[in-house]
Amino acid sequence: MQKRILIVEDEPAIRDMVAFAVSRSDYEPVTAGDAQEAELAIADRVPDLILLDWMLPGTSGIELARRWRRNALTRDIPIIMLTARGEEDDRVGGLEAGVDDYVVKPFSTRELLARIRAVLRRAREDDEDGSIRIGALRMDGAAHRVFAGDPGNEQAVAIGPAEYRLLHFFMTHADRVYSRPQLLDHVWGGSVYVEERTVDVHVRRVRRALEPFALDGMIQTVRGVGYRFSAAPTT
Repeated sequence: MQKRILIVEDEPAIRDMVAFAVSRSDYEPVTAGDAQEAELAIADRVPDLILLDWMLPGTSGIELARRWRRNALTRDIPIIMLTARGEEDDRVGGLEAGVDDYVVKPFSTRELLARIRAVLRRAREDDEDGSIRIGALRMDGAAHRVFAGDPGNEQAVAIGPAEYRLLHFFMTHADRVYSRPQLLDHVWGGSVYVEERTVDVHVRRVRRALEPFALDGMIQTVRGVGYRFSAAPTT
């Protein structure tokens, strides 16, 4: 079955251009001009990936991303933000909202398709991962979920797909220190351009997800070097 890509863009010319490029690459495009149309498209069939414009009528793309990350039906769908806002703070704001990648307008369809393939590939690799437990934290690769607590008394941890990938890398490489460039290369891949500050954004999000279970200290900052994951949380 073709991968379905939902294109949420209010400018018809850009929407049609992206839909054409997506269909030529053997994906199934579905288009929406605003938040309401996007929600209807998702209700009809959950897409494999969402291309989301930052500026939309009524509800912004940022607010939509936050809403979808809170919804069990949509929280694991990869999201690529399409934005004319190229400032670092704006891009970090998108990452904080839970998007997986961003493409700054104007963009080439070749670049966009490369980003789509990279994000879908990472999502597929996540689905194939096995399960792992370290201390009071367990990652279920088949279910794509994270749990905290002792066996038999676990609670689900609310975590986005990018944070899931980062936490999976940490848990499979425990007690080793990794620099930001190394984490970018291992978690995001060398074919996708993202800034080193991206790592800090997602580390904060993972820590925030683990904080209610007093496990946020498992991800430790090594000053001047990077980050380390340890089974013994710091206090």
